[in-house]
Amino acid sequence: MSTNTINNKESYKGLIVALSIVIPLAVAALFRIKIPGYDFSFLPPIYACINGITAVLLLAAIYAIKNGNRQRHELLMKTCIGLSALFLVMYVIYHMFSDSTPYGGGGMLRYIYYFILITHIILSVIVIPFVLFTFSRALAGNFDRHRKLARITFPIWLYVAVTGVVVYLMISPYYQ
Repeated sequence: MSTNTINNKESYKGLIVALSIVIPLAVAALFRIKIPGYDFSFLPPIYACINGITAVLLLAAIYAIKNGNRQRHELLMKTCIGLSALFLVMYVIYHMFSDSTPYGGGGMLRYIYYFILITHIILSVIVIPFVLFTFSRALAGNFDRHRKLARITFPIWLYVAVTGVVVYLMISPYYQ
C-alpha cells in the first residue's frame, strides 16, 4: 500500500470524524437561533416524506445487493445519502424559523412518543459516522469491511428513517 493511499484513507477518517462531531453540534447550535418573519410550516410533512422515502429506498437497496445488483444498490444508497442531507437542511431551516411544537398528547402515548423521539434523536447522531464510514469503505472497494459495518449501519439508519415518520405523525396534530 502506498503512502498516498494511506494518507487518503486517514484524511477521510479525519473528515468523517469531524463531520460526525460538527453536524450534531451545528444542528444543536442552530436550534438556538430563531429568525422571525418567515413561514416554513410547510416543511415538516415534506421532510417526513423524505424520511419515509429513505426507509423504502434502504429496503430496496438491501434487496438489490442480496440479488447481486451492485449498481442499483450503489445508486439507491447514494440517493439515500442525498435524501438524508436534504432532510437535514430542511429540518434545520424549519427549526431556525419556527418554534418547536410541544407534544400535546397524554397518558401512555406521551411516554411512547418521548421514547421514540429520544431514541430517534440519539440514533440520528450515532448513525452519521456509521453511514459515512460504511459509504467510504464501499467507495474504496473494501467490500468485506463495508459489509461488516453495513450490518450495523442499516438497522440503525432504517430505525431513524422510520421513527422520523412516526414522530411526525404523532406530533402533526399539534402543529399550529
